[in-house]
Amino acid sequence: MTHSRFSIPFALTKVIRFLSHKGAARLDTGAGLLLLTFLSCVPAWAQSVVPGSSPPPVPAPAQIELPKDTLGRSTPRGTALGFLIAARKGEDELAVRYLNTRVHGHEAVELVHELFTVLDRRLPAKLTEVSDKPEGSRSNLLKPDKELVGTIRSDRGNVDIFLERVDRENSGPVWLFSSETLNSIPDLYAENTGLPVETVLPESLVNNRFAGIPLFEWLAVLLGIPLFYFFTVLLNRLLSPVGSTLRRRLRKRSDLPDLQLLPGPIRLLLLAVAIEWMISKISLPLLARQFWSSTASIITIAACVWMLIFFNRRGEQYLCRLFQNRNISGTTSMLRLARRVSDLLVVFVGLLVALHYIGVNATAELAGIGIGGIAVALAAQRTLENLISGISLIFDQAVRVGDVIKVGEAQGTVEDVGLRSTRIRTLDRTLITVPNGQIGNMTIERISSRDKFWFHPILTLRSDATSSQIQTVLDGIRSVLKESRDLEIDSVRVRFVRLGHSSLDVEIFAYLLAREWNEFLEIQERLLLCILECMESSGVRLAFPLQTVAAVTTTSAAAERTIAQHINVGK
Repeated sequence: MTHSRFSIPFALTKVIRFLSHKGAARLDTGAGLLLLTFLSCVPAWAQSVVPGSSPPPVPAPAQIELPKDTLGRSTPRGTALGFLIAARKGEDELAVRYLNTRVHGHEAVELVHELFTVLDRRLPAKLTEVSDKPEGSRSNLLKPDKELVGTIRSDRGNVDIFLERVDRENSGPVWLFSSETLNSIPDLYAENTGLPVETVLPESLVNNRFAGIPLFEWLAVLLGIPLFYFFTVLLNRLLSPVGSTLRRRLRKRSDLPDLQLLPGPIRLLLLAVAIEWMISKISLPLLARQFWSSTASIITIAACVWMLIFFNRRGEQYLCRLFQNRNISGTTSMLRLARRVSDLLVVFVGLLVALHYIGVNATAELAGIGIGGIAVALAAQRTLENLISGISLIFDQAVRVGDVIKVGEAQGTVEDVGLRSTRIRTLDRTLITVPNGQIGNMTIERISSRDKFWFHPILTLRSDATSSQIQTVLDGIRSVLKESRDLEIDSVRVRFVRLGHSSLDVEIFAYLLAREWNEFLEIQERLLLCILECMESSGVRLAFPLQTVAAVTTTSAAAERTIAQHINVGK
């Protein structure tokens, strides 16, 4: 008979142990019998399967969630911190429960003291890097149930401090200091542990505590760090004038600005280096070293953030000078915005790095920020459109300050090109503010950017002019235009183009080489006067509009009728 893989005694044992646990919920007799009946039916279902047919799917048994360990041994970090706290308080019996050892009594207590002394004096201050997950970091796939806490340097070589995951019947899987690590502790304890802090500082500062923290640490935080930073400030003020003078002499330029040899970020880095040097020279307790190591790391992160912000400001100043030399307007506001955005990104990344270092998982916060950013982007859609359009206008140089442009019905001089809008001073001296998003979707006519002006008058000569007179006028106008130095000679064209209803039309086509509008008007005025002289010398006059002639004729007829009426009345 083929046995089922589901073992009834094993399952019953697990259930009974779970029900007998102190923290488990109590079930009545009827519920227990019902559960036993269900478990007894499982092998019967397996035997009732017809040979050659696939057995019906059996639902997987529900996983029984074991209660969390009350000593915090469910995670590697909880085990390491729990042991250190218990051993420091002198709770030896509690500290023994963090060890995977078979010794008892006095030997176990002695092992606790030795392990605590070794860890407290020599373990690297990297407790924040220890995994805080129940399954551990699983960095070693070959040994997933082992977690590396740190490596201690020894005369006999480096010794790894491991935690191992052990399955306990009452509390489930817990993390304990491995037996392999405990075997190497007596040799590490026998070695010299360095210079203890008790031999350097007075006992009153080491033994007396405030809020559980020794007094010397309070003094170091409240007085030591500020005094060291103030010392670096004084050192910067003493060395900066000397460095600035040497710089001017070496480069032979007296207009160079003063140099800061020790700016703020460098001073913070010096403070972090001093803290690390102090930790390496004085044998502090592990928790104290962890605090000072974390403090040095946070100061280093802050210094790096400050330094990047400092470089952003210098880069903005350099780019502003570069664009001003190239006469690219509107870049100041754009560079200021880019610098502020980059500063915010640098601060945000620095904050994330600091939270990751101290062991805070910011995944939920990042997801919330992402959703909030999408909501803000949707709410500020118009603002973002104007912003992007403003950046495009500045980079494309489609509109510059001082240009005379025509946008839609508005025409005037551009006074400012911002990131959100553009201000235009009209010919009526009014100020129009147009959003950049609207300008980006419209046709822009830059009147001031043309390289030459179009001279294109149409002469309407009277219809009684003879062909010889018209030819004389054409030759005279051509000679006047070709003798002018302000015209593009290749573009000059004077033609008799049309026999109109009441006029003979002559087209003049040429380009004037003028730099601005006023100069064009001056040249055009001179040319028009010369053209009038040619017409007067040829005896040709301009034709009047048809409606004007009709109005004159109508007025004359009305006058004749009025005179006739007066004559008849007199008779």
